[in-house]
Amino acid sequence: MIVDEELEQALSLERFSRYMSWAGGDRRRALDLYALNTRLSEALYVPLQVLEVALRNRVHAVLAEHKGCRWFEEPDLLIGPYQREQVTAALSDLARQRKEATPGRVVAALTLSFWTTMLGKPYENLWQTDLHRIARREDGKGLTRKSLSVPLTPIRLLRNRIAHHEPILFWDLEKHHSAVLQITAWLSPAAASWCRSLDRFSQVFPSERLVLQDGDGA
Repeated sequence: MIVDEELEQALSLERFSRYMSWAGGDRRRALDLYALNTRLSEALYVPLQVLEVALRNRVHAVLAEHKGCRWFEEPDLLIGPYQREQVTAALSDLARQRKEATPGRVVAALTLSFWTTMLGKPYENLWQTDLHRIARREDGKGLTRKSLSVPLTPIRLLRNRIAHHEPILFWDLEKHHSAVLQITAWLSPAAASWCRSLDRFSQVFPSERLVLQDGDGA
């Protein structure tokens, strides 16, 4: 009992109370749910990482070809202050580290939200002229901007929850996992194939329906 209480303290009582509620007050069940949340977060890390890297590299490759390799410094290309601030911060960090601000280093320093923002409605014109080249369906047909932007919004939120060690059990993880693999395949079939060879999500996800006392799907 003392060990369980010490563990709960280490895991954060505030966060652990969520699992206690899901378990209907059963402490052992709550610990099992916490462990499952941890294993699923670990299993989702690989497909989320591959998607993020494939997305940023495809956007960079297409814009570098059509706008120049330092497209992110073009004053009229990025819409709104958020992305410009990210680029400025990346350049400042590299300067502080006394590293050359190569395009590859700058691109690697930008967050997933930077890249998903580029698929938002304000970038529809850029999508029509250039960005539509970043992905294609398996049959070779093109995609609409919304085909990527709609599923990427919850995927980005899920990725952030995992990065901050938050509960994810109440999400529709199978749906979002499938969307991650699908988008990755549209961006890079080779990356998707490699990702599937490493993906452990189906092995970790419970075969029986997970029942949470106050859970609501997302």
